[in-house]
Amino acid sequence: MNIHEYQAKAVLKEFGVPVPGGGIAFSTDEAVQAAEKLGGSLWVVKAQIHAGGRGKGGGVKLVKSIDDVRKEADNILGMTLVTHQTGPAGKQVSRVYVEEGCDIERELYLSALVDRATSRVAFIASTEGGMDIEEVAAKTPEKILTMTIDPATGVSGFHGRKIAFALALKGDLVKQCVKLIATLYKLVLEKDASLLEINPLVVTKAGALICLDAKMNFDGNALYRHPDIAGLRDISEEDPAEVAASKFDLNYIKLDGAIGCMVNGAGLAMATMDIINLYGSSPANFLDVGGGATREQVMNAFRIILSDDNVQGILVNIFGGIMRCDIIAEGIVGAANEMDISVPLVVRLEGTNVDLGKKILSDSGLAIVSADNLDDAAQKIVAQVKAAA
Repeated sequence: MNIHEYQAKAVLKEFGVPVPGGGIAFSTDEAVQAAEKLGGSLWVVKAQIHAGGRGKGGGVKLVKSIDDVRKEADNILGMTLVTHQTGPAGKQVSRVYVEEGCDIERELYLSALVDRATSRVAFIASTEGGMDIEEVAAKTPEKILTMTIDPATGVSGFHGRKIAFALALKGDLVKQCVKLIATLYKLVLEKDASLLEINPLVVTKAGALICLDAKMNFDGNALYRHPDIAGLRDISEEDPAEVAASKFDLNYIKLDGAIGCMVNGAGLAMATMDIINLYGSSPANFLDVGGGATREQVMNAFRIILSDDNVQGILVNIFGGIMRCDIIAEGIVGAANEMDISVPLVVRLEGTNVDLGKKILSDSGLAIVSADNLDDAAQKIVAQVKAAA
């Protein structure tokens, strides 16, 4: 689960991490009030969306007067902000964060994330703050330090000093870095964060380390342990179909292809997507109905798949272990009758009660194409979609 920058900074502040003062605003008047409360003569007005690259898209403005705070907040609120992470459709801005200005001397990069390859928390640090870390990795990989923390020993001063030296910090800044790394590691563990990115981490001219921007992701499977974090969820930033799927305990991710997929099991879903690509088309979604889906869940899965206008065909690939093929077949027939499915539909069933499931499909009188195996199913759905195009 992602959260907004201002929410991430509130979490950082809770752990004692240095962040600039700021206030959230849902209207121009609230933005002005936030700036007046902060005081000073320099503010930053920041669009709050779940995407990076806001500055390049015109969503971050440095201003030097209250009148300019009002002007920029008015321009940003309600705008459709397009960045390299939002895609061409962009995202509408419903809130801005007004933050006090910062006297910056250097910009650095720092992140902590769960490294699946090592099953450890990894810190990534670079002197190239303010840039996309992917670009730094591609052009100057020698400027990136990656360091994992052994969970058996935990974080120590050594880790903080190693990162400080990689960031070319000296004197008291080294001590600040050591404390920061220990605190961030504690935060990641206690809050089940999967990503904590600070870009930039700045050195001020007064000699302080400040987290000037912050992005946080959390393990969705651990949210039950953190009602405070779960309460930060902003469903307006999520795909409506994905939100709907979560209500029915369906694992759904929208993609850009033409063939809707309904599969049980994440591994089988990935294999189904791969074989669709192999035969010259592309999946419109990842959808795992789980191991014990009901007839109602299957019908809801169809509704979600068909809510995507890009879907030109549907492939159902079910291996019935715990799940019974006849239950799946009943759900498919019910969905086809209720929703008048007009796109090609290919179904591959295997496993528990497979013969009964196939009989239900064949006796339905509907235009459902049965497949003998996954390879056969993928070829059939790709051929039908191409023929209908």
